[in-house]
Amino acid sequence: MKKKKIWIILVTVIVFGSGAFFYLQSNSASEQDNTDPFVVAERGTVIEKALAVGTIEPENEIEIKSKISGVVSKIFAEPGDYVTEGQPLIEVRPDPTPLELAEAKRNLERTVIEKENLKRELARMMVLRERNLVSQQEYDQLEQRFHDVEVRVQINQERLDLLESGRVAIGNTIIESVIRSPINGFILEKMVDIGEPVVPLTSYQAGTPLMSIAGMERLLFKGNVDEIDVGKIEEGMQAEIKIGALPNVAVKGEVSRISLKARVQDNATVFPVEIIITDANGAVLRAGYSANADIIIERMDNAITIPERVVTMREGRAFVEIPGDDPQKRIEREVELGLSDAITVAVTDGLAEGEKVLEKPVRKLTVR
Repeated sequence: MKKKKIWIILVTVIVFGSGAFFYLQSNSASEQDNTDPFVVAERGTVIEKALAVGTIEPENEIEIKSKISGVVSKIFAEPGDYVTEGQPLIEVRPDPTPLELAEAKRNLERTVIEKENLKRELARMMVLRERNLVSQQEYDQLEQRFHDVEVRVQINQERLDLLESGRVAIGNTIIESVIRSPINGFILEKMVDIGEPVVPLTSYQAGTPLMSIAGMERLLFKGNVDEIDVGKIEEGMQAEIKIGALPNVAVKGEVSRISLKARVQDNATVFPVEIIITDANGAVLRAGYSANADIIIERMDNAITIPERVVTMREGRAFVEIPGDDPQKRIEREVELGLSDAITVAVTDGLAEGEKVLEKPVRKLTVR
């Protein structure tokens, strides 16, 4: 009986002791849970940026075209090759039809005969003029007709030479079937292959594009900025360019042009901009690389910063909450804000470096 009482007392002590222990642990955990999350105001840099989306392009790109018609007979250079001014690129062999060749010969023969007839007529007219049998005006008119026919003979001869040999000299200009590079640069694209027909460039037709060449010394970022940001940017502003294919390369540039006219792209109004690349950081940039440019509108260094999410705006004033002496107490404090990048904001007055700022309390949704 005595032993039974002792066991009952021991069990009671253990039960009450365990209860007290778990109660204290529960209170301690509850107190810890009641400590609100916070951030610390710290020194940092805040940069306001405008995003432009676009590609890397050469500043000067030239499209190569032929001045004669025919077919591509030889190709001397391929995309990626570096060429110098005057270096052969493509040969276009004249490919006239028998009818075109026969017509060119007939036109030349006809104008040559006309020239000889006018030459004899002009000699006869000169004799009559010396005898005052014709007026000076009549003589001058015939002489002008003779000079006009001389020009037509030359044109028809050049046309026939071009059809037969693919080369002709017109004044100081030589037109030939071998097309040469007008600049030093890289071949970016080849648009034709051997055997393909070529339409010449004239005043009334665009002609067949053969190649594109560009000097890659000066490159541009060409992109679009949203209409919300375009009013904030100016020529001369610095930009940080991120190349999609080179994620670890920091490329720098300077805004060189902002379009005065908007365009609609994907149902959004945007403005084209150009940024001259000033420092490629040693990277080999290629035409057509997709890229994003962060145009730096304003920058604050060594500022006291906090996340923008902890700021409450009320009637045009900014407030944050800081912890009080009692962990359950939140003290509201007004602050002056500076520059913001939509994630981090600079505080110009009201907070010191290292101060704690409470996160906004989580709102619980009640489901009915």
